[in-house]
Amino acid sequence: MSQQTQTQYPCSGCGASLEFAPGTTVLKCPYCGTETPVAAADRAIREHSWAAFTGLPRKPIATLAPHVFTCRGCGAVTQSDKISERCQFCGAALVADVTSGEQVVPEAVLPFLIDRPALREALRGWASSRWFAPNSLKRVSEAESSHSSYLPHWTYDANTVSAYRGERGDHYWETESYTENGETKTRQVQKTRWWSANGVVSRTFDDVLVTGTTRVMPKHLDALEPWPLPDAEPYRPDYLAGHETLRYDVEPEAGLDAAKSRMASVIEDDCKRDIGGDEQRVHSVDTEYHDLTFKLMLLPVWIACYLHAGRTFNVLVNGRTAEVAGERPYSAAKITATVIAALLLIATIVVAIQLHRTGRI
Repeated sequence: MSQQTQTQYPCSGCGASLEFAPGTTVLKCPYCGTETPVAAADRAIREHSWAAFTGLPRKPIATLAPHVFTCRGCGAVTQSDKISERCQFCGAALVADVTSGEQVVPEAVLPFLIDRPALREALRGWASSRWFAPNSLKRVSEAESSHSSYLPHWTYDANTVSAYRGERGDHYWETESYTENGETKTRQVQKTRWWSANGVVSRTFDDVLVTGTTRVMPKHLDALEPWPLPDAEPYRPDYLAGHETLRYDVEPEAGLDAAKSRMASVIEDDCKRDIGGDEQRVHSVDTEYHDLTFKLMLLPVWIACYLHAGRTFNVLVNGRTAEVAGERPYSAAKITATVIAALLLIATIVVAIQLHRTGRI
């Protein structure tokens, strides 16, 4: 396996490894505190033409060889499919050069803003707000396995034009007779008159976000939204130093399919608004996509793991907003105690009502 270009960040003060400090624009040594500014970007974030991209030769990401890292600190040689990580032996920051490979190069990165103290505070607040959580959940803020990770995401832009066919439903009222206890009565009944409807709607989509990794549960990542994407910076490997960065394993074509699915739900709502009336039925939608562009972004996520009753639970924290999402256990003892207390309260109320009715209180 051939050696690959990589970037390392030795500290000029003590020789240790510099790391990107969340919430700053510097690389900082965790030992002596030496700081080095992250170089200013010399370009803007770009959107890439989908039509031009599909014409380029490219291997599936699953067939690409892992990155080979040679640590300048301890000399260890390791392989990984991650773009950045720490040396497994000495902890030095390692960042692979992805610009010369066959994978899609990240266009933008949203740097970490939440540092480890802020992470603990976010986890503490999340744990304290969980109903029926075991007391052990409070220790999630002390999870030693928590680590910072940049996760790949695709974004897609498009101008869409959609022709639809459907029906418009308008409500009206009719008087209906009915018999109750031998007496004839009338009432107003709502009916719906349906009309054929068709038309064309258009919409501009900007930065439709799709997860680019299967290693993290999508429902937890979705719960971390919204992301402040306008705060993203043009990709620079310096932001990755000291943090794990996953390589995408969702191909951009699969990401586009997911993005179109998200667009489709918005377009259907547009069709319903265009149809009008009191109710709408959309039978078919034919959408054309124009000016389709995309890019690969890296978004910051803290990943914490903790053990409870022999099971591992994962919690994710948005590295920009401190939004928390993840798995949580339930305390059977607390649930049982609550149920018993509720039953006792109900029984007390019932007894009190009975005593009141009999004049004993």
